[in-house]
Amino acid sequence: MAKYTSDNNIHKRTMTLTGHGEMDISPDTVIIRLGVETSGEDLSRIQAENTRLSQSLFQALQRMGITNIKTIQYSIDRIYDYEDGRQIDRGYSVRNILGLRTNNLEAAGSIIDAAVNTGANIVDLITFDASNREYYYQQALNMAIMNAIQKSKSIAVNLGVSSNPLPVNIIENTAMPFPVQREFAATPIMPGTINIAANVTVDFVY
Repeated sequence: MAKYTSDNNIHKRTMTLTGHGEMDISPDTVIIRLGVETSGEDLSRIQAENTRLSQSLFQALQRMGITNIKTIQYSIDRIYDYEDGRQIDRGYSVRNILGLRTNNLEAAGSIIDAAVNTGANIVDLITFDASNREYYYQQALNMAIMNAIQKSKSIAVNLGVSSNPLPVNIIENTAMPFPVQREFAATPIMPGTINIAANVTVDFVY
């Protein structure tokens, strides 16, 4: 986007430009969300079974050196089916989801395998992230500003302006991004790269 305005006062000649900066970085953290779901008509029995399997899952993760583990969701729901317009009660569903974080990316596949072997039947999220994401975003933001400045200089040359345009207002158009590269469980797990991007709008006087 480019916008130019001017009047008889040279100090009020302005241009508004956008700048973009981005980079691809290697993740150093994997976040996995997995757990156990049990169902049946006897709520006490399926709760006890869920607790047993969840404890086995938790212990297996600890044995692998995973210590950053927390409960993401624990829920008890009624299960209904509909046949010929009639609601049929199928009992209950108990769901216990754990979230874990580790910087051992190579262990992601093994974590999934170990979880499934100990009774996990839900693996619904794998997200790769960088612990220093803010640092890289600041770099991308500076790149975006420099991109807008380079545009302003190029335009000034084409307009025959001898001095460099002066930035007087900068608007950040992107928030610090959240992890976006995610895959559903399937071993082997490939982390790939994370794209960090920033956009700004800059007002210049010339």
